[in-house]
Amino acid sequence: MEEQAEMVGRAFVDHYYHLFDTDRASLSSLYQPSSMLSFEGQKLFGANDISSKLNQLPFDQCKHLISTIDSQPSSPSGGIVVFVSGSLQLPGEEYHLRFSQMFHLIPTPEGTFFVQNDIFRLNYG
Repeated sequence: MEEQAEMVGRAFVDHYYHLFDTDRASLSSLYQPSSMLSFEGQKLFGANDISSKLNQLPFDQCKHLISTIDSQPSSPSGGIVVFVSGSLQLPGEEYHLRFSQMFHLIPTPEGTFFVQNDIFRLNYG
């Protein structure tokens, strides 16, 4: 089960940040009405509010560079907790922004996963 969590976590991270960097509007498909996002301390609820926040960020393009991915099974029902650290490259910026992000993935009856919880923080210092 732990090996599957690692595999699913890595595949999810690859998919999530590819969409974020190339087609951010598509991220809404990964969230549900019950999903929650804490973005730099701001709490958002539901796929619509989360999608609006992500699409209104003050930059159109970016590139995520992932440093680490840690995944763990979260429950017997198949949930997975994924913790990501990395950096964010914005166009025209010399320095990368370090970040950490945690996802709690919940299985769907169709055999896929959705993001129930998402916590994002920039790492300063």
